[in-house]
Amino acid sequence: MPRRLLILCLCLAVCLLGPAANARPESDEPVRPPAVAGQFYPEDPAKLSAGIRAFLDEAVPPSGQRPIALILPHAGYIFCGQIMADAFRQAQGQDYEVVVVLGTNHTAPGFSGVSIYPEGSFQTPLGRMRIDADLARRLKDAFPEATFREDVHQQEHSIEVLVPFLQTLFPKARLVPVIVGAPDPNLCRRFGERLGETLKGRRALIVASSDLSHYPAYDDAVAVDRRTLTAVVTLDPNRILAAVSRTEAAGTAKLSTAACGLGPILTAVTAAKVLGATCGRWVSYANAGDMLLGRRDQVVGYGAIALDHGQPCPPPRLEAPRRAASAGGDLTPAQKKELLDLAHRTIDLFLTTQLVPLARGADPALDRKQGAFVTLKKAGELRGCIGHMAEDRPLRQVVGAMALQAAFNDRRFPQLTLKEWPGIEIEISVLTPFRPVAGAAEVQIGRDGVVLEKGGRSAVFLPQVAVEQGWSREEMLSQLCLKAGLGADDWRKGAKLSTFQAVVFGETGRR
Repeated sequence: MPRRLLILCLCLAVCLLGPAANARPESDEPVRPPAVAGQFYPEDPAKLSAGIRAFLDEAVPPSGQRPIALILPHAGYIFCGQIMADAFRQAQGQDYEVVVVLGTNHTAPGFSGVSIYPEGSFQTPLGRMRIDADLARRLKDAFPEATFREDVHQQEHSIEVLVPFLQTLFPKARLVPVIVGAPDPNLCRRFGERLGETLKGRRALIVASSDLSHYPAYDDAVAVDRRTLTAVVTLDPNRILAAVSRTEAAGTAKLSTAACGLGPILTAVTAAKVLGATCGRWVSYANAGDMLLGRRDQVVGYGAIALDHGQPCPPPRLEAPRRAASAGGDLTPAQKKELLDLAHRTIDLFLTTQLVPLARGADPALDRKQGAFVTLKKAGELRGCIGHMAEDRPLRQVVGAMALQAAFNDRRFPQLTLKEWPGIEIEISVLTPFRPVAGAAEVQIGRDGVVLEKGGRSAVFLPQVAVEQGWSREEMLSQLCLKAGLGADDWRKGAKLSTFQAVVFGETGRR
């Protein structure tokens, strides 16, 4: 991630914790304060609420079934907020009276049991979500091995990050927070059975908090996570445990775990079956390499699954990978609009919430690996322009990422502000593959963009730059040398030139 945008994101992660918007100071009930607000999700109530609503608006539509349980990730919203929303959208509109959230243990070394938070409330920037103390007590009575260790919950994020979604979707529901400390199959089976029995007759939702693979490269993560999710939708704890165990023993490079929350998954599946679940339904999947701020050499996987009842469970399978169209060729008006909408939505969401969308869509042509530049203009003047020329990422992801860079990481300009935003117009240049040329005579002004490389320095101009500036070919090449930090005539000898073309389109008149 470029340094300037990284600093911006890190600043978000170290903000001081502010008071909750609708906390009730007159209450003397025990309150578990937020531990990761400002790090994993926005601490500003308005930004947090707007971000959750934006993710829900873009979420996978519900199937019409009433989920008994959901399995979803627990990382920072900027990486997996959309996958969280995909899962929660499956339950939107349902009248749950209580939500049992099964978290995993990241912060209390050595804890391997079950810890049930007994009473009070969980506080987030959106206020307090009350704990169903009666249900927590009955669950503890049904499973006497369970305990309450405050230190297990105090700094744990795997439950906290999900509470703002619950407050948004189910404002009248109460919460039962539970940490399942280890994926012991016997412990998870027994506790899951007691949980299911205790919830019978209640309008209850079970939420299992679990990320998937940790730290393999992108393609390895996709393969590993596919095996895990395929096992989870069978609703067979033995198959789930066997699949994860085989995967973790297979020696995949840099893989530290296949499921960071296997205990919650095993427990939720068992409890959901007691409550009548017959179908595990895969909702969505992505990993950190799919995110606009993500890297592909070391990723974390995120999946959303709903456990339903009332219809036969379909054969366990995941969507086959789409084959992206090859690079080159023009874009249709619909494809151009989709890319412009993505660039616009990306900047708007970051300005208003410090979050970013997940760049996904139905058109495989936009999944092809292709370079692109995003240019911002204000009153016809340049306000930012940054591109990615390597053909190593899906086009839609490049456009979203470069929109962020142009707005917040072009060193020639201050970072874009919300006040300026209404006057900004976006232009996208989708690049064709580079073609080395023998010399300057092969460069055609108005058609070709040019990459110049010499002595370890390089610079690039898009095809439209020379035309907009009124430069001749020689003037353009001299300016390109100066941009690279070379002498104005250094293009004449020893420079490597490559040309490319660009499909250029913008949103003039959109606002």
